[in-house]
Amino acid sequence: MRISDILRVKGEQVVTVTPETSTERLLGVLAEYRIGAAVVSRDGSVVDGIVSERDVVRALAQRGAGVLAEPVSAIATTRVRTVTPEAQLEDVERLMTQGRFRHVPVVVDGALCGVVSIGDVVKNRIGELETERSTLTEYITGDRA
Repeated sequence: MRISDILRVKGEQVVTVTPETSTERLLGVLAEYRIGAAVVSRDGSVVDGIVSERDVVRALAQRGAGVLAEPVSAIATTRVRTVTPEAQLEDVERLMTQGRFRHVPVVVDGALCGVVSIGDVVKNRIGELETERSTLTEYITGDRA
């Protein structure tokens, strides 16, 4: 399975914030869209970084509540790993596990076209396992249609 298959199901909507967005506003955006991370982009197309709930928590623990007034560029990850829609899901799973991150922007020719989260990966994996279980059960019991 490829990342494009995941995006076809979940859609290609990407929530972005500008580097100047305050961390406090970021939290409102994350809550509004019920997501765990947003792509940092000055123009909505180029990936300048990614900022997650974890980034906010770490910054709060290190620097205190004043971080809420700081721009997200002060806490965002700027060395972002991206993938293309043609990437194999298994490769992206490995990338996320080894890199210990939960969100991967999807880009085509340098332009942002989606985000895949660990939740998307897990949802897909559960679907595959359910299909496999159903197929095996039908094979064992002889209840094939």
